Parts: sequence; C-alpha cells; structure tokens
Amino acid sequence: MADPFKPVAPPTEDEKQAPLARRLLWFAALALSGLIVVAGASYFLRAILFMG
Repeated sequence: MADPFKPVAPPTEDEKQAPLARRLLWFAALALSGLIVVAGASYFLRAILFMG
C-alpha cells in the first residue's frame, strides 16, 4: 500500500497534465462542497441554539 503522506513530484515535461477545464471543474466542485458543508453545519448549530 502506498504511503499517503509521501510527497509526489510534479509531472515532468514528458507526462501529460489533465486539461485546465477539468482541473478548474474539480476546484469549483470541491470549493462548492466545502461551502455547503460549512453552511449546513452553521445552520444546524443555529437551529440547536434556538431550540426550546
């Protein structure tokens, strides 16, 4: 099994990177999911605070 904390070297010029659009889509998806999780947690905590 690979070590998850082992650093990975950047791709060399011979290796092909993923297209920019695909990388930007991943970035946007991760940013949006983080926003949704934080907003959901804050509304949940607010609902608990005002319960009862």
